[in-house]
Amino acid sequence: MTASRLAFMGPGMTTPQQANEDTWMFPPTEGWTFDQVKGLELPFDWELVDGRIVVRARTKFWHNHVRDGVLIALRAARTELYEVVTGQFVVVDDQNTPKPDVIVFDPRQLSFFDVECVPVQKVALVVEVVSPGSRQDDRVRKPALFAANKVPFYWRVELDRDQGLAVHEYWLNADTLAYFPAPSHPVHHDKLVTELPFPVEIDLDALVGF
Repeated sequence: MTASRLAFMGPGMTTPQQANEDTWMFPPTEGWTFDQVKGLELPFDWELVDGRIVVRARTKFWHNHVRDGVLIALRAARTELYEVVTGQFVVVDDQNTPKPDVIVFDPRQLSFFDVECVPVQKVALVVEVVSPGSRQDDRVRKPALFAANKVPFYWRVELDRDQGLAVHEYWLNADTLAYFPAPSHPVHHDKLVTELPFPVEIDLDALVGF
């Protein structure tokens, strides 16, 4: 066992200030902070959850194709107030930095060249495309996390049994800090049409298939 690993296990030993490729799986008792792990170069995609590095599930071609299609449609429809990005950390606090499939956020007062994580207070919409390895996170943990931090809108994109897409659109209840289904269109099939956070139409059928 390396000395760096012993630092986590031996009594009286000092916890390293930065995680590295040998120690990331041995967080200190209080957990890692994002500043301690952001420099890691790991052979997999990951998020920081309650101070622990969690491996993101591998995704299939269909997932990535749908994600990118939603990204392109949102970028084409966005108003000047918003920016749209995929694969970007969102900083909820120093020990929680989820990486949603797509986010819509307000870029004002953020440095284009310096931003590492988008502050959760800047996020207007989170989109998650559900795959077998992310069902619990996308349906339960992440909606609760983003709602508790006042993200106004959440879309959950699911693949139906007939291999069509269903987009579950949620709005935030500001009093309870919980999401509820969009009143007039809780689930979109074939085509997504909504006015929030800005007007957008997405041909869902066109996102599935070669």
